[in-house]
Amino acid sequence: MLELVLDNLVWFMLLAVLAIFSALIPNYFQPGIFANIVEQSSVLGVMSIGLALVVISGHIDLSVESVAALSAMVIGILFASSGIGLGLTLTPGWLVVPVSLLLGLLVGGAIGALNGFLVVKVKMNAFIVTLASFIWVRGLVVAVSGGRSAQNLADEVRWLAIQRVLGIPITAYIAILCFIGFSFMMATTRFGRHLLLIGGNQAAAFRAGIKVDKVLIIAFVLAGSVAALAGWLLAIRTSGATANLGAGMLFNAFAAVVIGGVSLKGGVGSLPGVYAGVLLLSSINTAINLMGLPAHYTQVIHGLLVLAAVLLDTFKQTIRKRLA
Repeated sequence: MLELVLDNLVWFMLLAVLAIFSALIPNYFQPGIFANIVEQSSVLGVMSIGLALVVISGHIDLSVESVAALSAMVIGILFASSGIGLGLTLTPGWLVVPVSLLLGLLVGGAIGALNGFLVVKVKMNAFIVTLASFIWVRGLVVAVSGGRSAQNLADEVRWLAIQRVLGIPITAYIAILCFIGFSFMMATTRFGRHLLLIGGNQAAAFRAGIKVDKVLIIAFVLAGSVAALAGWLLAIRTSGATANLGAGMLFNAFAAVVIGGVSLKGGVGSLPGVYAGVLLLSSINTAINLMGLPAHYTQVIHGLLVLAAVLLDTFKQTIRKRLA
């Protein structure tokens, strides 16, 4: 029972934070604020999914932020009409939505496959490989854009960010569906079970007949593809792309993953918990903005939350050993 509570502590933290802010901040407890929190969580939430998959496998992926930026820039250059945008059109017009998404996913998947190959087959350190990717992919974004921006994305794509259902934009529903889909995958499929086993004990998973290399490469490909999806959503929200788009999101994604209960040692974690972590960070950001506090308070609180989450993870590991 104690372990169950600890594994879902982030949800209790989220409810407590919402209750405290609702009591302290006038007009915080209203549908519009909550809709804004969900909206602000969409891009970060999707990026956190891919990162969580790799961390659960016992590895790390520092490239997700840059992959998202490159995906957004590719889409912006092709389908935006201002700046460096080429303003390409498709007939019928709605084709720009699936085509732009597919292009973004291909870009992200290719980078994820390269990362996975170097880590799994060449046996390079995942931290070094993905740190290098973080640097060179961001450099590629600047190179292909010349430091300029692409703006005024095609209306058919931009519509997804403008159109709202129950006060929440469609992009937020896309993020929620991603969490539901990947959570289902982790809970019910062989891949999800194997990923957790590999993260817990890679040698034991190999001896059990699991194709470790294949599963790990798929995890990196998924991380790149999901990061590209986050970039697609980011391009939709901003109606284009800039060379520094998404800068700093990696740290927030890591914060959400760790706060959400994913162990940095691998083999432990759930995507619903990660989503709660994303909502918690967005709730804090919204509260700080409403109170008119300087933005650096956000960084202080996020850092303290990450530290607390790591300490909690260490405590949970101790509890598990005692209960074993």
